[in-house]
Amino acid sequence: MADERTALIQVVRIGPPRQRYTHSTLRRFCTIALGTTLTLLFVLFLLPAAWLPRGHHHSHNERPWFPGSGPGISSHPYSEGPQSTGLAYKELQEILLQTPNESKARQWSEYYTAGPHLAGKNLSQAVWTKERWQEFGVESTEVVAYDVYINYPLGHRLALLETSVKGSGAAAEHVSDKKGKDVEYTVKYECSLEEDVLEEDRTSGLANRIPTFHGYSASGNVTAQFVYVNFGTYKDFEDLVKANVSLEGKIAIAKYGGIFRGLKIKRAQELGMIGAVIYTDPQEDGEITEENGYKTYPDGPARNPSSVQRGSAQFLSIAPGDPTTPGYPSKPGVPRQDPHNSIPSIPSLPISYMDALPILKALNGHGPKASDFNKYWQGGGLVYKGVTYNIGPSPSNVVLNLVNEQEYVTTPLWNVIGVINGTIPDEVIVLGNHRDAWIAGGAVDPNSGSVAMNELIRSFGVALKKGWKPLRTIVFASWDGEEYGLIGSTEWVEEYLPWLSGSAIAYLNVDVGTGGPAFRSAASPLLNKAVYEATSLVQSPNQTVKGQTIRDLWSGHIGTMGSGSDFTAFQDFAGVPSIDLGFGGDKNSAVYHYHSNYDSFDWMDKFGDKGWHYHIAITKVWALLAANLVETPIIQFNVTDYAKGLGIYLQKVVDKAASSPSAEMNAVSFKELEYAINHLLNKTISFDKYATSLAGKIQQGVPWWRWWTKAKLFVKVKKVNDKYKYFERQFLYAGGLDSRSWFKHVVFAPGLWTGYAGDVFPGLTESIDAGNRTAIERWSTIIEANIKAATKLLEV
Repeated sequence: MADERTALIQVVRIGPPRQRYTHSTLRRFCTIALGTTLTLLFVLFLLPAAWLPRGHHHSHNERPWFPGSGPGISSHPYSEGPQSTGLAYKELQEILLQTPNESKARQWSEYYTAGPHLAGKNLSQAVWTKERWQEFGVESTEVVAYDVYINYPLGHRLALLETSVKGSGAAAEHVSDKKGKDVEYTVKYECSLEEDVLEEDRTSGLANRIPTFHGYSASGNVTAQFVYVNFGTYKDFEDLVKANVSLEGKIAIAKYGGIFRGLKIKRAQELGMIGAVIYTDPQEDGEITEENGYKTYPDGPARNPSSVQRGSAQFLSIAPGDPTTPGYPSKPGVPRQDPHNSIPSIPSLPISYMDALPILKALNGHGPKASDFNKYWQGGGLVYKGVTYNIGPSPSNVVLNLVNEQEYVTTPLWNVIGVINGTIPDEVIVLGNHRDAWIAGGAVDPNSGSVAMNELIRSFGVALKKGWKPLRTIVFASWDGEEYGLIGSTEWVEEYLPWLSGSAIAYLNVDVGTGGPAFRSAASPLLNKAVYEATSLVQSPNQTVKGQTIRDLWSGHIGTMGSGSDFTAFQDFAGVPSIDLGFGGDKNSAVYHYHSNYDSFDWMDKFGDKGWHYHIAITKVWALLAANLVETPIIQFNVTDYAKGLGIYLQKVVDKAASSPSAEMNAVSFKELEYAINHLLNKTISFDKYATSLAGKIQQGVPWWRWWTKAKLFVKVKKVNDKYKYFERQFLYAGGLDSRSWFKHVVFAPGLWTGYAGDVFPGLTESIDAGNRTAIERWSTIIEANIKAATKLLEV
């Protein structure tokens, strides 16, 4: 009988189990062998096959998966070319060449330029753009907002005043001088600060047209004597200082051109000047001027005298983006910094040359003449109007009253982001154009690019409807806030930096799609061969011989990356190889009224691109360039071109040091950098050759039953692509450039005192300018480490 001491489990003895089947050991062995074989087949054949690009069905005389070519040879040296799911590559190319349409381009331009679309005030355009892209087939499209700090104009005035003479009977007004003393003045000239309303230009007379102003300009009311400062470059101001021209407490009168406008204001501010006025001189228009007998717009191609160039006064070479959130995205609730490290603290205004004439003439006979200075001061285009280009200062009784009233707000900006997902999730191509403009128009800047983007996406949409799926992911971006300081793109890059660092292959930018017949490009050298190929596939609209391509008529010059458009954050901050491309005017083109009301649909229709053919040409180049990078199994980069470029850039640095007036700078040696670049060059040649050999193996094809060879080839291609993807990133330096740490790239940056134009090895060039040998040695060490990292990356 069981009680609490009884064991809960009792041991029961049983006999040995009866063997149910004979040959059980053999059966077990066969089961294990079969399972192992199936597992190996899955892992070594089916799984790699799933990773490899699909849709490449072939017979014995067709080339198998991964048709394409490596860097250094023709991208598509055989008939079929790269293919992707649902569509052969040549079919995709045909769609991209045949779909873009002039009438559609004209239609999109008419929409974008019909009314004002200033940054932060174009939500309806953002939504419209999103809806069009979705209609084209890019269903994954969203509007992405950032809360940014920007300004909008409230009021302005610029008046030429002269001390009143008692008993003259002239109307007088009282203005406080810089010491706060009340002074009675007579108004000699009141600037209109307006552009003429033209019957022939429909948007020039809109009731809600945008006033003339500078983005990020400071509010203020100042009255002072004034000085003509030429283009307002750093060297121009140095020339004035050396000539003992009094600048402190004065207002600067500068011509547009040469450098970014914000840097003209920055240098004036640093030298104690209290305001800046910037005008467009006909000198910038070449031969197409009224002086040379050309009629002015709208009757002819010359500049309308009342045209005004609006624009940003941000210190673009210090940091782009929202000036209150440098280095991180402007999202609601983030901490905000003092913006004045990168925006002015003195007021400024843009004016027309018509308004500038009385001001410049008031300087006639006062101070030295521009002709007394060096060659960079020569060539003013208003001599025929009676301007002698005296420097000043103006007489003590002749002053300017400059009033600038701005409202600063934190307000949403709206990017439109569309995505076509590819087969490979960690390889991404980004295409971008900005949508915002300073005026109602913007037919050239930026909406010729917006037109091209719409037609490009519509073309890819046709391919999607035919079942195409790209090999790599494509991201389309319509940026807002570019005009103020590349804000929309910069904030987006800052937000998605980790993802971009791991996935982005390239960024392809079109800002000005067309403003004339001359093709232009600036790019990371990795992309040189890709853009040469794309331009060789598109027929030129201005053929002198039948069948000429854009490449045939283009010099082939590719500029270095500077700033001034949305590629800046990608190239200089994230290390994503970038390109900017488009058509601009040549010496025979009608004058383009940059950032003026006359950058309009009517100007474009009459002078800029009469048949809308260049809009279609840039669409095709952009689309084919993207398709090449998206579809080719081995990324179409060339690291040898990059290494050769580094050698050219270093020679510029060597020449700069040798030409310095400082003997210490003349003695600086860059031999270690030369050696590092030569070693990198040798490695790049070997690497590109290796990539080419892989392309050859892909072209030859691998039979389906040689699954192990296929798997190994896949792994090699993936490794090559990863090295191409990360190559540009090896030239980032986390500490950033001296005095402007937002810029991380040691090879490319905007010039410290140019803004638009690119500088190469900026750490070195700025140290040479400063005569700082210690800084030169420090930057030489940093750059050498970057070059060695790039060299090591290419080991296979």
